[in-house]
Amino acid sequence: MDTSRLLRTTGTVIAAAGLLLSGCTSAGSGGPRAAASSAGGTARLAAPDAIPAALRSYYEQKLNWRDCGVPGFQCATMKAPLDYAHPESGQDVDIAVARRPATGPGKRLGSLLVNPGGPGGSGIGYLQAYAGIGYPAAVRAQYDMVSFDPRGVDRSSPVQCLTGPEMDKFTQVDQTPDNAAERAELVTAFKQFAAGCQTRSQRILPHVSTVEAARDMDMLRAVLGDEKLTYVGASYGTLLGATYANLFPGRVGRLVLDGAMDPSRPALEMNRDQTGGFETALRSFAKDCVKQSDCPLGKGSPEAVAQRLQEFFRKVDAQPVPSGDPARPLGESLATTGVIAALYDESAWPQLREALASAMNGDGSGLLGLADSYYEREPDGKYANLMFANAAVNCLDQPPAFAGPAAVDAALPSFEKASPVFGAGLAWASLNCAYWPVKATGEAGALTAKGAPPIMVVGTVRDPATPYKWAQSLARQLDSGVLLTYDGDGHTAYGRGSACIDTTINTYLLQGTPPKDGKKCT
Repeated sequence: MDTSRLLRTTGTVIAAAGLLLSGCTSAGSGGPRAAASSAGGTARLAAPDAIPAALRSYYEQKLNWRDCGVPGFQCATMKAPLDYAHPESGQDVDIAVARRPATGPGKRLGSLLVNPGGPGGSGIGYLQAYAGIGYPAAVRAQYDMVSFDPRGVDRSSPVQCLTGPEMDKFTQVDQTPDNAAERAELVTAFKQFAAGCQTRSQRILPHVSTVEAARDMDMLRAVLGDEKLTYVGASYGTLLGATYANLFPGRVGRLVLDGAMDPSRPALEMNRDQTGGFETALRSFAKDCVKQSDCPLGKGSPEAVAQRLQEFFRKVDAQPVPSGDPARPLGESLATTGVIAALYDESAWPQLREALASAMNGDGSGLLGLADSYYEREPDGKYANLMFANAAVNCLDQPPAFAGPAAVDAALPSFEKASPVFGAGLAWASLNCAYWPVKATGEAGALTAKGAPPIMVVGTVRDPATPYKWAQSLARQLDSGVLLTYDGDGHTAYGRGSACIDTTINTYLLQGTPPKDGKKCT
């Protein structure tokens, strides 16, 4: 099976997902109310011309566009201050930017900035693989399609933590420890991961918060020559967009926040919510699976199917199966990651059935391939920095969900109630930020963006990674939030096959006309 294309070329990029052992998308990325020291000053700059003098040279820089090596795309590097609290220090970070100029015909509407989520997803990779060529032709005709790798991500002063072999070992650590030795091994793995980040990325590590990335976005808006920001953000990209709107409500243009996060919820609650989201997605998969002739989990109720999957996880926990890579047999951790990867998009369900069937017959290569796609591991054993940046942003944006293993123990019943299959693993995954070398600079809090024009918030009813109630909450928090609902499966809604969703979003982007609050699509 072709795992390399899983969710990479669709509107739902796997980078929008959270990471099991490095913390879920929501693990520490609730809406940061960052202190002035990390936000670099005032929490809200409403007037488009209210640019601090110390930042003026950054806002007035000129980008040197060059050929990206990908037909139709141009690339550039933008300078941003490492620390917004001290821009005069002269220490900068490089922000990689890419664009595909508007193709015409029609009136040019400026730049459309897109972000695939993560945190840690490469915006440039997403632009070149999907958004710049796969967004509706009418949108690409009138907008320059633009994206950037946020600070700490891929081409933009990337966070680095572990080598490829170290990452291979890390991804195999048992995430549902059964005894004291396994608990100690998991804690050691988290500590080694954090220490690796500190050793290799000490300079950038304190400066990759969502607030700082949002400030970079405003600088990019100005450098591109746009008076207002037009933006489509998916998953974590909704938090980034909402944070921008809260900081700069007077500079908001047309914002689409698809697969919304709830910035008001603390890390523990968000992780537990997301655990329930994956249970919802599993049940949807189970209902479909029993109707298929090749379902490897048998027939019966969704509960029965889920129980058989749980039994399979227990078997590979006790005795991993060969995967084609002797150094990486398919154990419980990698198997769980592979299943979760496929639950992001219902179009991957046939692939998941095939991979499970093979694993149950002693060949774990299919599920390993899904896990590798999720972790962005290349065939040569090299990893993209998605997992490193994911943890770095999450752990900076909010205090940790748990202070130590005892706190996980106390929360386990509630996580297992949210999902009997995934609860324990996702609870223990939430421990990672407890050992982070940099103290969090943000905290959970509602984002209102008072004074901004209508902001479209999109929620999918059975979204596994960003539960629908988060979209409802964000739309209520934003003073000008307008909720658009997709009654469907999978993560995010735009570009996933709903003509109603796509037409509504396209109309908003091209004409500036938002839907009526509460509109529902199938």
